[in-house]
Amino acid sequence: MKIVVIGAGAWGTALAVSAAGQAGTRHQVTLWARDAAQAAAMQTTQENRRYLAGVALPATLRLMGPLQAGVDALAAGAELVVLATPVAGLRGLLAQLADCRVPLAWLCKGFEPGVAGSVGLMAHEIQSQVAPAVLAGALSGPSFALEVARGQPTALVAASPHLAVRQALVAAFHGPALRVYANDDLVGVEVGGAVKNVLAIATGLCDGLNLGLNARAALITRGLTEMTRLGVALGARAETFMGLSGLGDLVLTATGSLSRNRQVGLALAAGQSCAQAVASLGHVAEGVYSARTVVERARQLGLEMPIAQTVVALLDGELLAADAVARLMGREPTGETA
Repeated sequence: MKIVVIGAGAWGTALAVSAAGQAGTRHQVTLWARDAAQAAAMQTTQENRRYLAGVALPATLRLMGPLQAGVDALAAGAELVVLATPVAGLRGLLAQLADCRVPLAWLCKGFEPGVAGSVGLMAHEIQSQVAPAVLAGALSGPSFALEVARGQPTALVAASPHLAVRQALVAAFHGPALRVYANDDLVGVEVGGAVKNVLAIATGLCDGLNLGLNARAALITRGLTEMTRLGVALGARAETFMGLSGLGDLVLTATGSLSRNRQVGLALAAGQSCAQAVASLGHVAEGVYSARTVVERARQLGLEMPIAQTVVALLDGELLAADAVARLMGREPTGETA
């Protein structure tokens, strides 16, 4: 199978390594880096030292940069195109690939930043605007790039309303160390991937303040309720949020030491500002940029999301960490399913 992965960050590189390194497969995998210098360095060292230092790139993996080929030309010769870019860069790539005639999937999780007063969109909403004819979907689920690149056991979800996309993703990435499950609820999978980043910030704050395991369990569980509430209102199925892209990804991102969003919460608990927390990471933490959109989308639907709302107040500097806890614990009693 001819697979093109566009974007040589940690996650794009990890999936390219996984597909190219599968024993017994005939995958021809191309990893395209938008930075020519990075592409050249990877070709020289056979390693992505910027994002996955210490992980050897398979000899069968083809590395390319912008000076060698454009994304549209690469897509024309592929059987599956995977976009490994942050959500902020997705619109531009999809516009270039609007005429793509093979299955396409994105890896990003979150909401596009809103512009000129508009509300930020999820990836499938962006695609419907700029590349509506493309057969598209998402590959999501609980996964740290480093563990996938190392071949440690992982399970993901191939989500798309199109059977051809789901089948292509399973054929490309399902293997001995990586299980890929198909799901046609793209909306639910994307909501889970976006909201869990916001909730991971809250859980990092909880742990950074040493509030205890009881508090962590309550926060994750109530956060799952908020996630499900928003997803169902947007057209998703409730059961999707009990799966890998909902509960699974939430638990991993909220508790895993490799989670950038969790690290933001820990930094806020230590007294850092949002800007300081983000600067200390050196990488994108999608929850910081998605939190406001999550709350705004919920507000438009008449939904209450107290944990997400509190995260936004923290990020905006309107609340101190201790005050955030008091706000959540001081809410009026309500039924568990309310």
